[in-house]
Amino acid sequence: MMHRLFQTGLLLLTVIFLLLISGCSDQPQQSSQPPQGSYIGNPAPDFTLTDMQGRQVTLSQFRGKVVLLNFWATWCPPCREEMPSMERLYQRFKEQGLVMLAVNVEENGFQAVSSFLSRHPHSFPILLDSNADAQNLYRVYRFPESFLIDRNGNVVDKIIGGRDWMSEPIVKKINFLLNG
Repeated sequence: MMHRLFQTGLLLLTVIFLLLISGCSDQPQQSSQPPQGSYIGNPAPDFTLTDMQGRQVTLSQFRGKVVLLNFWATWCPPCREEMPSMERLYQRFKEQGLVMLAVNVEENGFQAVSSFLSRHPHSFPILLDSNADAQNLYRVYRFPESFLIDRNGNVVDKIIGGRDWMSEPIVKKINFLLNG
């Protein structure tokens, strides 16, 4: 009896193992998005979202400019903390071709952002992603999460977590992308 239970369990484990490995393949899978973690060096996935003034904004309309694409939420402390340095970076480089797009990911984004901006005004565009379309396209699950996109529309860096956007390494990188 014990031997029969052992054989049944072994058979069950074998079937589960075969099912698990049957999904693995050496062949690349077809996808319109780059695989997880491989955005760097690839074209930035395009999207269209609405800004706080109700205008449609499409990422590809900024081809030829350097774009800092930042995913954030008003309930996120590191997101709120990095906003003043994002504003300073934007003010310093916007005339040279830096575009900053802050994508708010909250379901009630318009209300949450309106309230936030009344206390903490910023001049860079804030886009609303209430349905998580761009968030899912970029596979963003931690906040803040940012992507630096060059003039050709390629992702050159992915930055997870809050930053002082006026730190010397970031300013040098932005300056290089704008002028180098």
